[in-house]
Amino acid sequence: MFKAGFFQFRPLFGKVAHNLEKVISTLRSADADLIVLPELAFTGYYFKDRDETFALAEDPQSSTTVAALVALCKEKNFYLVTGFAEKKADKVFNSALLLGPEGLIHTYRKLHLFNLEKNFFDPGDTPLGVQEVRGVKLGMMICFDWIFPEVTRSLAVQGAQLICHPSNLVLDYCQQTMLSRCLENAVFAITCNRFGADKRPHGELRFTGKSQIVAPRGKLLHRARAQQDAMFVAEIDIELANDKQMTPLNHQFDDRRPEYYDALCRE
Repeated sequence: MFKAGFFQFRPLFGKVAHNLEKVISTLRSADADLIVLPELAFTGYYFKDRDETFALAEDPQSSTTVAALVALCKEKNFYLVTGFAEKKADKVFNSALLLGPEGLIHTYRKLHLFNLEKNFFDPGDTPLGVQEVRGVKLGMMICFDWIFPEVTRSLAVQGAQLICHPSNLVLDYCQQTMLSRCLENAVFAITCNRFGADKRPHGELRFTGKSQIVAPRGKLLHRARAQQDAMFVAEIDIELANDKQMTPLNHQFDDRRPEYYDALCRE
């Protein structure tokens, strides 16, 4: 069995060292193959402007935060998917990193920026792809990507068995919708959300918590409470994600008729 889960917590805005220490101290007790952390897990979310975003962002290749997380992966012999404010030359991205004992494995940059994120970040430019960890095929998406079913489907048709979904959710729709995404695609999904609020001079944003693990057929395996720290790990039978047979005569992927879906790719 593949052991995968999440750590839901409340990052303090701008307190990168504090947030990193909280993650490391908590995950030292985790027995897992993979842990998913929230979106922008170390910086907080509600930036004042692009300059503030850029000041708090790091280049993963030279990041002390990434180095500490990789050291934790080596110590615990597990993998992490974490949200990360990524600086790259003169651009800054809302990213997710796949980290393991061998280092930084993959970076995904959020394709669908939510609301004021468009003022803080550059739009993502990395294709949706699948990475393999201990024989399990992982796809990565971030928060508001959930509202675009094309994202989960694109990952699933590339063979993703488990969707890792770092989030900072402020709306109330995602958790329930992810049950449908897993049903539609016969995949597992781990949505790791944060809780609490970012209280900034220009306003306050409150986050919904309720991180969760969902199995194929839309089965909710576990959902955390809304406003408290929560670490949870489940044993996942990943073979369930290989069964796309909805009925004896209906295969969820083989029965698709993409020649009639061309409107999806029109401008």
